[in-house]
Order: sequence, then structure tokens, then C-alpha cells
Amino acid sequence: MKYTVSIEIALPRERVVQLLADPAQMPKWLRGLVLHEPLSGVHGQVGTTSRVVMRTGRREMECTETITRREPQDLHGIPEGSVVRFDRQIVADGMWSAVRDRLTEAGPTKTLWVSENEYRFSGVLMRLVGLLMPGAFRKQSLEHMQDFKAFAEEGKDVREAQG
Repeated sequence: MKYTVSIEIALPRERVVQLLADPAQMPKWLRGLVLHEPLSGVHGQVGTTSRVVMRTGRREMECTETITRREPQDLHGIPEGSVVRFDRQIVADGMWSAVRDRLTEAGPTKTLWVSENEYRFSGVLMRLVGLLMPGAFRKQSLEHMQDFKAFAEEGKDVREAQG
């Protein structure tokens, strides 16, 4: 299954990518994040593998995330007109996913975030979930992007909304 979602954020691209790359900010916008800890490497750097635990309702899902691309490495003084890329692979029981995020300038104070997502499922249950609920994956990806936008532009913290 493949899909692409995008959102425009009313902040300069450099500020957006610095917020996205900062692990201390993740709990503020990544709804359901319980844990994100590097197992090897340095957070956000290519080759780093992290243990990620997400909660949806009463259900927790644990996965392993590997950073496969980050361009540029230095997120300060990014050349005008260049594309910032964050790519990662996520593996969980019965699921493999690749996420390719691209951030471009949509104006001096606007950033366009485009996220290409690919999922592959193994096992009967996960294949069934992928077949019957493909829209749920797209909806969750877009919700994460909208939560990030609200955090970046307005300082909204998803943990406050959850009570």
C-alpha cells in the first residue's frame, strides 16, 4: 500500500525542520508516543536505530525505526531552494513501512511538507488490516502532520488535549 499526504506550515523551512528533528519536541506533537529511544547511533542521524512505542486507545505497538536518509546533515543555514529530506524505515510484527518526508520552501515564511508512505504486511491479520482499513493509515499520517502544524504554529501540545 502506498499513499502521499502533504501539509503547508506557516513557518520558515529551517525552523520547521529543526522542530521536526528535535527529539525533545516529539511528545508535544506525535500523538500516542510513549517512547522513542535510540538503540544505536545518535537520534536523527543516518543509520540510527530506535525503539518506538506508540499507544492508540488501550493498545500499544512497538516498532523499530531506522533513519535511512537525512539531507542536509546540518539543519542550520540550509541553502535556499534546496529540499530537506528525512527518510526512515519502520518494522513491527507483521509490518514494514518506509516514510520519505520532503520539506520545501513554499514562500519566505511557509513550508510544504510532503510525506510518501509505503507499507508492506505479512501474516494473515496484518494483511487483513491493510486490505480492510487502508484509509486508517493515511488518516493517522495526516493527523500527525496536522498535530505538528498546530504545535509549530500555535504551540499546541497534544498531551494537553488528551487530558
